[in-house]
Amino acid sequence: MNTPVKITVLGATGMAGSRIVDEALTRGHAVTAVARRHDEQAPARDGLQRVTADVTDPVLPLEAADVVVSALPARVALPLLPELTVRAAGRRLLFVGGAGSLRLPSGERVIDQPGFREEWKPEASAHVELLDALRALPQDVDWTFLSPSALFLPGERTGTFRLGGDDLLADADGTSRISAEDYAVALLDELETPRHRRQRFTVGY
Repeated sequence: MNTPVKITVLGATGMAGSRIVDEALTRGHAVTAVARRHDEQAPARDGLQRVTADVTDPVLPLEAADVVVSALPARVALPLLPELTVRAAGRRLLFVGGAGSLRLPSGERVIDQPGFREEWKPEASAHVELLDALRALPQDVDWTFLSPSALFLPGERTGTFRLGGDDLLADADGTSRISAEDYAVALLDELETPRHRRQRFTVGY
């Protein structure tokens, strides 16, 4: 195992955030899990500190972290980005991204396809804006944006998947999918052994 690091996860109780917290704890890291609400019945876990706070709270424990992971909705993370980059200066920033900006074999983006659901577009568009904003940041900001595959749902932790760049990954049947558990594995792999600094990458089966 790599040297344990201190990780603050924003949006720690959501689908992606909760799996990231679990994976990080399994690997022996110290995790500060930030969310507006926590399960009061959840048992204490070694290495875990739960913080109940809004992400705009100025006392959020960011400065004590080695790495900050945003598992927030993009519409929340985007306006928070300027403050986040200042308060977490010198730390790695990892963002749970979206699949909408990934490219298809035609060169078109997923979000621009006729079958892309209208109810998904506000959040998908915010992910596009967030990625653009990250790419425009100064070179000294150490960020990574991990896009899931098109189908991103709770499932099994297999530890077996593929990584890609800006193109949507699909299996032999043409299905693009990744479990939230394996997504967390890919994100923690990147956190421990950086290969995509100041880049977006994707994960899928």
